[in-house]
Formats: sequence, C-alpha cells, structure tokens
Amino acid sequence: MTERKSGKPATPAKPAPSMAAARTLPTDYQTDPADPFPIPKRTPKPARKSAAGSAKSAAKAESSTAKSIARFARSTARVRSAELEPVGSRESAPVPPPAPVIRSARSSHSSDHKPLRIAHLYPSLLNVAGDGGNLIAIQRRAQWRGIPVEVAAVEKGQTPDFRKFDVVLFHGGQDVEMAVAADDFARKAPSLRTAIEEGVVVFAVCAGLQLLGHRYVSNAGEEMLGASILDLETHGGPQRFMQHAACQVTIDGVTEIVVGFENHSGLTTLGPGCEAFGRVLAGAGNNGRDGLEGARFLNVFATYLHGPCLPKNPWLTDQLIRIAVGRTEGISPSKVALAPLNDDLERRAHEVALAKARTNRGRHTALEPAKLVRGRRIG
Repeated sequence: MTERKSGKPATPAKPAPSMAAARTLPTDYQTDPADPFPIPKRTPKPARKSAAGSAKSAAKAESSTAKSIARFARSTARVRSAELEPVGSRESAPVPPPAPVIRSARSSHSSDHKPLRIAHLYPSLLNVAGDGGNLIAIQRRAQWRGIPVEVAAVEKGQTPDFRKFDVVLFHGGQDVEMAVAADDFARKAPSLRTAIEEGVVVFAVCAGLQLLGHRYVSNAGEEMLGASILDLETHGGPQRFMQHAACQVTIDGVTEIVVGFENHSGLTTLGPGCEAFGRVLAGAGNNGRDGLEGARFLNVFATYLHGPCLPKNPWLTDQLIRIAVGRTEGISPSKVALAPLNDDLERRAHEVALAKARTNRGRHTALEPAKLVRGRRIG
C-alpha cells in the first residue's frame, strides 16, 4: 500500500463534454438520434478569395510565426534561469496532478484493480424515468478513476451465475412489463439470492424493489410473486405519488441526503427482516404514512427514487462503487478510499432537485384515478 506523504488528495480531471460524448456506451444503449442538446460543432471560417485578402493573411501568418518564435525563446530562457536558481529561492510552480489512484490494502494504483463487473437486469424491459442513467453514473465514476468496467445485459430467458458480478441493477417499469419480468425473475432469483449472501451489491428501483419482496398485488388484484430476498410486501393503492422527493440515508455511519423523483402507486410495508433505505424528508416514501423510504438488506439498496437517482447523488454512487471494489479486491470496503472527483455539476443537480422536493414538502402532488364499479366510471 502506497500512502500519500502530505497535501490534499489529487482530484482526477473529468473529460470535457465533447470527450465524454465520444466515449462508447454499453451495448444495450444507443445514442438518441433526436438529441435535444447536441454538442455544437465548429465550422471552419470561409477563406477569402481576394488577392488583397490573401496577402494580408500571409503577412498575418508571418507575424504570428515571429511572435511564436519569440515566445519560445523567452520560455526557454526562463527554464534555463530556473534550473540555475537554488531550491527554495522562489515559489514552486504548480505541478500537474498525478495519475488517478485508488488506495486499498492490495494496490495503490487503479490500473492494478480488477474490472468492476455489472449485470443490468432487463434493460429493454424495465427502464422508466431514465433509470438506465444509474448504469452510466456508476460506469463513468469508476472509469474516471481508472477502474475498468464490464457490463452485461441480462434479459428474459437468461440465467447467469450472479456471483460472477459485483453490481446488479434492477430498475423500474409499469405493471405490464413488471408482470413479464416477474415470471422470468423466478428462475433468476435463486442465483441472485446466493450472490447477495456473498456480498454482491444490488441497486433496485421501484419495480425492482417490489419484485425483490414477497409479492406485489396490483390495483386490478393481479398477484406477482417476488424473490423474498427483501422482507416486504406491496399492494397497489388508490393514489399515484408523483413528485420530487428526498430522504436521509446512512451508510457505514455517514448520513447524507438522497434526492430523486417518485412515481408509484404501490404501498410497501417492511417486515422485521430488512430496514429502510432512508427516512423521508419530502415525498411519500414507501406508502405516505410511516416516513420510511425503500429497503435495505446486506448490500441490497432498494428505493422508489427515479430521476435517474445516481447521477444527482454522487455520494450514493461512490458508496456502491466502494463496496463493490472491496468485494472485487477481496478486502473490507472500509479499507477502500476512492480518489475524489470534481462534482460541481452533480452537486448543482442535487441542489436543484432538493429545492424542488422541499417546495412540495407537506403537500403530496398525487393523482387519484377514477373509481370503477362493474366497468362504469363513478365520482
């Protein structure tokens, strides 16, 4: 293990937006052809065709070359002068930050770490409210630190050995898609249950939370059996909670605010076999009554927060990565220290979402569907 001698840990630089756009995405994602915010492309200035203009451009280029030569000469003189100065006679010039490092009990350099293996459950079936952005958040924050990432889409009919993964993502969907997933998930559940017992990290959202429980009963009375990995049960309620929400989450003794957008009509009740993911600060949480949000068991983190959740909650994303890296390296997550990142944009997104959640605090912006009796609308 290599320790830093002194000073603040180096902050790895994130790529510029144009560079980030050029990075390849997972195979189960395609670039949106109708991107509402395309990256502007630089267009070359048209060349002037007049003789006078050509002569002027040539003169300007010659002048620019002369200035460049002069700047180079001055820079060389400064370097040579600096080499002759005794140490400590002047202020040290800022040095570029070293390569990103991740300290652990096994290695001090990120290139020595094993790849972070991510299983994305039903990416073509369950991906409402942009939940797929959770995958991209984990992927990018790991890669910015030099941690290689491998992603596998696990679709209907595929039953892998989940112990071979470090992170499993299980996102949300509507009742129709959820019923299809529930039927298939029954065959995946035993493998996933074994992997969870061995420390695999699971991040589940909405439908994923519900299907990890004992069962989900829809408003129409349709029962979907879950994996019983989480000790909870969900019933469809008369209201749909649609609002910005926030909750307090504690992981390894550190408490932070997590924000997102809830959009569900399920009323979830936790049993004694699991604890809440967080405590509601704004929003409905699991049922609008008990002040609890989501569920947690071992390294399973389940929530109703869409948004997507992880991009605007970098602290939570890093907690998932830290725990997963610990498992990958075979060490305690408490011994893993991730290199810090410049999270100005993420913090801004978090602040905006939190402000919106606090605006609705104490007021549920919920939709109550029309009541039906024998096919007739009443009320």
